[in-house]
Amino acid sequence: MASNKTFDFKQNIAGALADKQLRSNFKNATDTLRGKRLAVFTDPEETLRLRHVGNQIKRAGLNRLPELLEQLEAKCKENGIIVHWAETVDEANNIVLSIMEQHGAHKMVKGKSMVSEEMHLNKFLEDKGKLPLETDLGEYIIQLNNEPPSHIIVPAVHKNRKQIGQIFADNIPGVSYTEDTAELLAIARGRLREHYRTADIGLSGVNFAIAESGTLCLVENEGNGRMCTAVPPVHVALMGLEKVVGTLEEVPALYRLLCGSATGQRITTYFNMIKGPRKPGEKDGPKEVHLIILDNGRSKILADKQLRQTLQCIRCGTCLNHCPVYTRIGGHAYGSTYPGPIGEILMPQIEGLDKKGNLATASSLCNACEEVCPVMIPIPALIRRLRDESYDMDENGVVKGHGCKKNLLETVIWKAWKYMQVYPLLNTIMLKKLQLFGNKLPKVGPLKAWTSVRTAPKFARQSLKDLAKKEGIRNE
Repeated sequence: MASNKTFDFKQNIAGALADKQLRSNFKNATDTLRGKRLAVFTDPEETLRLRHVGNQIKRAGLNRLPELLEQLEAKCKENGIIVHWAETVDEANNIVLSIMEQHGAHKMVKGKSMVSEEMHLNKFLEDKGKLPLETDLGEYIIQLNNEPPSHIIVPAVHKNRKQIGQIFADNIPGVSYTEDTAELLAIARGRLREHYRTADIGLSGVNFAIAESGTLCLVENEGNGRMCTAVPPVHVALMGLEKVVGTLEEVPALYRLLCGSATGQRITTYFNMIKGPRKPGEKDGPKEVHLIILDNGRSKILADKQLRQTLQCIRCGTCLNHCPVYTRIGGHAYGSTYPGPIGEILMPQIEGLDKKGNLATASSLCNACEEVCPVMIPIPALIRRLRDESYDMDENGVVKGHGCKKNLLETVIWKAWKYMQVYPLLNTIMLKKLQLFGNKLPKVGPLKAWTSVRTAPKFARQSLKDLAKKEGIRNE
């Protein structure tokens, strides 16, 4: 979903919670996805060992990221792939547009790519008079209905088959309503087949880019990714700069973790390894391949030793499926390309705490996301870090928009609390005041908001310190 000035997280949450059908759809879908994951990762010790391997591969890759990216660029060029660097989404969008214009292209078929969602590429191209067409089934459904994805892996997870049947009937000329899934699949396949054949450009994401060989790996189940990358004469691949790995030997562990965590599969139906354009004498494949490597704030995230762990993400979406908040409000409530726990730590860093810092409040800090993360990202710790930076009491923040929630009242309260802990006499005086008047504080301002969803604590007549002294406990 495009970021905008009218983003109101509270209102979005209220709307989602009031939608019983939405909540039912999400419950059914996420229950299924969690069950599939459990059916694949049956051995806790082996799963933990594999997660440690994935964690080490990603951490090592991030530690060598500049070197690996340069190696990837060199190898891709050797393979005949044209490499582009984009610092911002605007640059990336304009690179895609320039490639299309160089080839006089109008129609683009797209495989699934979260980076393209991050760029809001479809809207950009449509505004320029181009025709981007999603071919992943979930993406195809929500494009028909003019919606953004609500899940990283399952974009139309918020729709049931009846709703999808109605979307097809309303938006595809000549199609009657049906809720038969086989019929719906056949309709989508029939419509998309012709587009593959007539598209000028094919676009895909990249799950892993291997630096040592300049190979782009694409994981998928529907075959649309292979069609998008092999049938049109030009292929454009989009990747965030953190997707690079050093060697082919590192891919199987990450692939195993990705498949098992995302869809509960040991392997996906298709695993594409793209190493360049069609060679002389070959009968198929694109004649030209471009790779666009997007930064969009990732370099700044990389510079912080704690926050860089955000970039370990392999976009499996399992943290969403296990989040008690996401499973109840769904993806659209987050108003962001990346919803759920990973969105709570990634979007505020990309767009700024002043714009998306509220996402970090959508967590109970139950640790479920960290317990299932295949590459062991400490998501709750990063959420706490972003919450701290929103107030930036120590003025050491590094994330864009840090200190956006800082206000005079809370600053004074925390300063007073600090001095109470430093000076015993002040501590004694303040405790006495709170014992006398604390329970009579008017519920206004921040206290009103805080107590609207919580029971206000009652101040005891005697402090713990006084009770300990009264009981004769020494060294209290």
